[in-house]
Amino acid sequence: MPAELIDGKAIARKIRAEAAARVSQLTAKGTKPGLAVVLVGDDAASAVYVTAKGKACEEAGMHSVTIRLPASTPENDLLRQVDELNADAAIHGILVQMPLPRHVDSAKVLRRIDPAKDVDGFHPVNVGKMLIGERDGFLPCTPAGIQVMLQEAGVKTSGKNCVIVGRSNIVGKPMAALLMQDAGDANCTVTVCHRHTADLASHTKSADIL
Repeated sequence: MPAELIDGKAIARKIRAEAAARVSQLTAKGTKPGLAVVLVGDDAASAVYVTAKGKACEEAGMHSVTIRLPASTPENDLLRQVDELNADAAIHGILVQMPLPRHVDSAKVLRRIDPAKDVDGFHPVNVGKMLIGERDGFLPCTPAGIQVMLQEAGVKTSGKNCVIVGRSNIVGKPMAALLMQDAGDANCTVTVCHRHTADLASHTKSADIL
């Protein structure tokens, strides 16, 4: 069966238009959604991502603030910054850009974010909700985006053999959790491959969705 290329840019344009409409409705009711992005250090790739997120917020009509901290920022200072954002009523979402400097415990920082503002979906509360199929928490963005792309492209997932290459906490594991859920946009038989998988090609060749 030939591979099918999905036009992600077209889907992204649709999602952004829908988001802008929702933001407009909320703003009209007196609540302007606000996102705070925290960037620690001067990693070039992270800076590009942060700039893109700010631009997307601006285009959607959201309130956006970027907090740039030096790479030498002590862990406790970063945690205090997260606490301030948790308490800020004008901020509805908090994103701490990864990776963080080595002297900072990333897991501790992610756990410090209020689960209700954890737009990356990395807080243990949101991870737990995802695993048991509750959809009222935030989902990790890349896996959730992939699932939306499959839906928008009309890909039927129920009963399909889905092979995921990679088992990271950011993409691989949550992708597997989402696609195996008892839901109309899931119900896959999921195989997760990684660097210790024997004969990777045999798994990928058997995939309906790779």
